[in-house]
Amino acid sequence: MQYVPHGSAAKIIGATDRRLRVLVVDDHEVQRVGTRQVLETAEDIVVVAEASGGNDAVALAGEVNPDVALLDIKLPDRSGIDVARELAVHHRATRVVILSAYDDDYSVRGALEAGVAGYLLKTMPRAELIRAVRAVGLGDTVLDPAVSERWELVRQSQSMAAAAHLTARERQIVALVGEGLSNRAIGAHLGVSVRTVEGHLNHVFSKLGMDGRTELVRFAMTNGLSGSPQPETQQARFSVI
Repeated sequence: MQYVPHGSAAKIIGATDRRLRVLVVDDHEVQRVGTRQVLETAEDIVVVAEASGGNDAVALAGEVNPDVALLDIKLPDRSGIDVARELAVHHRATRVVILSAYDDDYSVRGALEAGVAGYLLKTMPRAELIRAVRAVGLGDTVLDPAVSERWELVRQSQSMAAAAHLTARERQIVALVGEGLSNRAIGAHLGVSVRTVEGHLNHVFSKLGMDGRTELVRFAMTNGLSGSPQPETQQARFSVI
């Protein structure tokens, strides 16, 4: 496979196999190349592109359609958080992971609000970086242990603020969703029609910024709105949530 220059310090690599396709974005060449070399020690991962800036990253994502994008937060032309937001809108098939030297509240909160699939620190062991990228490729969210507690506190704060805007009936329905009841079962339990339940759920999804029922079930469980126990977090050198 041959690397082809694209823009400022950006590279593309052709890939026609079924390996996990990764875009690496970092303005420090040593870090960028090192990350690629680490990832490509795994036979099931290929770095399909590299970029040193946010604008190049967005352009490359449209060209090579990576499965995972590893973004540094501090880029010369725009922040990695801003790039993550744009990729979430225009390249939803690409799952974004922040790979940064920073773990401050501002960065973690920004990443969470951007909807990234993970937050890792550049100090993490090589083998754990490979495992984390694989987990993201399978649809999991991965967190470095150093940021996992802060991430959870920010997420809970946001969830509580959103839940405060739900009506009593909406909270009741969310609780029943968390218990695993269908819309028909919820309607029967409350003595209302299925259409009424659906209407309330549409309002709930809108208020909480959620797309589907699975996310709402997790919200109900982690915010004490259902009687179901909170799911356990799988443990490694990084957390999978």
